[in-house]
Amino acid sequence: MSAISVSALTKDYGPLRAVDSVSFTVAQGSVFGILGPNGAGKTTTMECMMGLRQRTSGEISVLGLDPEEQRHRLYSRIGVQLQETVYQSSAKVYELCQLFASMYDAPLEYMPLLERFRLEGKARSSVGRLSGGQRQKLAIVLALLGDPELLFFDELTTGLDPGARREIWEYVKELKREGRTVVMTTHYMEEAAILCDEICLINAGRIVAQGTVDEVIDQAQIDLVISFETDQDVRTLLEALTQVTRAEQHGSSVTLYTKSEQTLTELVLALKDQGVRYKKIRVTYPELEDAFLKLVGTKAKGVG
Repeated sequence: MSAISVSALTKDYGPLRAVDSVSFTVAQGSVFGILGPNGAGKTTTMECMMGLRQRTSGEISVLGLDPEEQRHRLYSRIGVQLQETVYQSSAKVYELCQLFASMYDAPLEYMPLLERFRLEGKARSSVGRLSGGQRQKLAIVLALLGDPELLFFDELTTGLDPGARREIWEYVKELKREGRTVVMTTHYMEEAAILCDEICLINAGRIVAQGTVDEVIDQAQIDLVISFETDQDVRTLLEALTQVTRAEQHGSSVTLYTKSEQTLTELVLALKDQGVRYKKIRVTYPELEDAFLKLVGTKAKGVG
């Protein structure tokens, strides 16, 4: 069942097309990632889904509602963390919680949420005295006060140290286990690979790949790399292997590039058949970052 359906979404800023005929669905109870370089259209796409920006054309359904025409009904069912949100530094944590809770008819109690995110000891602290990780946890608390079915996180862990980032990841996993749907933008490929059930990769306002992380990597058509060491010349042997796009031997180091995992089996059998001694055989699989760089490359551009 889809929590979100986006069809042919287009957003223009005057003569500039920021989002160009983007379509995707987000499964209920999943974590969906929108990835892309700076200015690719990620945040604009998310803001159109939240009803914060009026789309130029296309159709959007969020929890069965149109985010423009039924914005007030939608807001009672979603939680939002925006990258550019700035809280008054002198405001106390509990004051922000009370303010945000007042926006809902039946909000959750904020103290249990602060306890869950280990912020209970900061309830009377000013926002300006919180660490970066604590501010991001507070952002999640504020987004959860309405007990939302769907959460939007825009660059939730930007600027956090690795420890704080991984702590936030665990909270996102918890939200999914609770059955909530999460839509997130991120620049961190490891974050997307760990958290997201599906992703779409946007560049210059267009989707260049979408699916599971493995499917997006497959769409990039990147070779896996097999390497090993030997004191024998195996260049002739390598030429006989199938599905190898490139093979190199420099001294004792041998490297093969191939589209198929079966090449490893074929290689090992050929080495054994020829009596070739080898060691330190390794297989390096392409990762999401490799796919991102190939699909986006140096042509990344856009407005937001």
